[in-house]
Amino acid sequence: MSRLKRLNIFSLLFKKREPILVEKEVAKLPYTMRPLLPKYKVVDEYWIREPFSKVYIASLPELGGAYAYFVSEVELMEEERRACDKLIDILSAELSPPEEEPVEDLKVHVLKEANRLIDKYNLTLGIPEESREKILYYVERDLLGFGPIHAMILDPNIEDISCEGVGKPVYVWHRRYEGLPSNLIFLDDRYLDDLVIKLTHIGGKHISTAFPIVDTMLYGKHRYVATFRKEVTPKGSTFTIRKFREEPFSIVELINYGTVTAKMAAYFWLLLENRMSVIIIGGTGAGKTTLLNALASLIKPSMKICTVEEIAELNLPHENWVQFVSRESYGVGGTASGAIPLFTLVKTTLRYRPDYIIVGEVRGEEAFVLFQALATGHGGMCTLHAEDVDYAIKRLTSPPMNVAEVYIPLMNVVVEVERVHLPKPVHGLHFGRRAREVSEIISHKEFVRIFEWDPLTDIYNSRLEDSILLRKIALKTGRTVRELLDEIERREIVLKWMAKRNIFDISDVAKVVSQYYMSPETIYGIAARELAIPIKLRVKAVDNLSSEASSNEDKEPNSEETEES
Repeated sequence: MSRLKRLNIFSLLFKKREPILVEKEVAKLPYTMRPLLPKYKVVDEYWIREPFSKVYIASLPELGGAYAYFVSEVELMEEERRACDKLIDILSAELSPPEEEPVEDLKVHVLKEANRLIDKYNLTLGIPEESREKILYYVERDLLGFGPIHAMILDPNIEDISCEGVGKPVYVWHRRYEGLPSNLIFLDDRYLDDLVIKLTHIGGKHISTAFPIVDTMLYGKHRYVATFRKEVTPKGSTFTIRKFREEPFSIVELINYGTVTAKMAAYFWLLLENRMSVIIIGGTGAGKTTLLNALASLIKPSMKICTVEEIAELNLPHENWVQFVSRESYGVGGTASGAIPLFTLVKTTLRYRPDYIIVGEVRGEEAFVLFQALATGHGGMCTLHAEDVDYAIKRLTSPPMNVAEVYIPLMNVVVEVERVHLPKPVHGLHFGRRAREVSEIISHKEFVRIFEWDPLTDIYNSRLEDSILLRKIALKTGRTVRELLDEIERREIVLKWMAKRNIFDISDVAKVVSQYYMSPETIYGIAARELAIPIKLRVKAVDNLSSEASSNEDKEPNSEETEES
């Protein structure tokens, strides 16, 4: 190569070039909140946390007028967002533990520390006073809360939050508007993976490529199910959060919402006092666990209760209550060990000598053990996914449950609960949950319907006089069916009185139930007087129970004959 060519090459390599100005790219959020456009018609709006987060229900023309769920949060300017991120980093490094143990409120303590650190590092952070509350909202949302789905979690109208992956809107189930797409869309796979891991850790569990499925409970009693990355869901991480109230619905609240009537609740109250077994059937989200928890609160306080669940959802007001939760196995493949399934736990409860065994949901061989326990005199309650009584019996008698047909009547009552469209709004809701049918089981092929819901009038039809279980209880307790019907009527009045007095908290309801067991005449008298209902005295019936059972033509004595003003 000639010297001239070498010089040309060196001149090209070391040629002075003009500096290239590179603009610093503004950090993009790993998710987006679609804006509420002027062309959208807003049909409902309400604050979640004023003035930081608000919800709009809007009709979208591109969806043919269908509704969508919009979360509107106060926006951070770019400088505010950088300051918020720095503050979260500083908090992670310098958060001081509470001086007093136990701390009364973790959120209050963290926000107090955040304010302290803002004052300490404000020269670096540069947070103006007018932005402080806004930044603290995002600190609470992203550090203590659930990130971009935080407002959905706080919304009391939301029952279910579902994310199917990146690039798709997060769906919610609204109490008034049912299933709605939201304006939240995750854009980054890594961010969604991190959120799934964070929620899993909040629930005290682990998720990874080795264990890509998790089912746990978040704080606030919300059930959380998730998959990780593309191990079992080809479109990436997914999750579903089924929201539950921290304070469960009481039986009086369910009466108030029309899920059951006061007479139905009084009927169950009497059955549970006499160790009758109840199975609640229905589809997903029908309210089976809610009804199970509410009915279980009517069990006599002196009775010992053992509950068995995969996820601890039941919350009973009883003190004499032992709670069992199943455990998954440890290890991978052939080394997995240490699993404790429902089957083992139900067997274990028998050694605790319980009066009632409550299984959150039966779906496998634990059903066989539960029915064996019922055959030995224990009371039992459970839920089961089934469309109606006939299919519930078919599921119970088929693998993997394998309950013998002769054992089916041991589950004395089947309650079919369903989410339905109401003929007229109740508390502003067009949808609700109703116990469509209550049936007493005679055999695996025969059952008697005691209560039935009329979808045209939203009224329950009652045939308590046909009850087989009341006759069984009468024989066992030495009372007549007429006396038991009168007792149901008295308890119905007590339940209506609690509803009128706004005694809705499950602990307060349990207290009144306990008082009624101790002094029924006193509590009933107070309820009847406040409701201005004639007090029905207990009058010993003179009709013979055996003649009553043998002759179906005999009419029951008129209840008005035993009333006095």
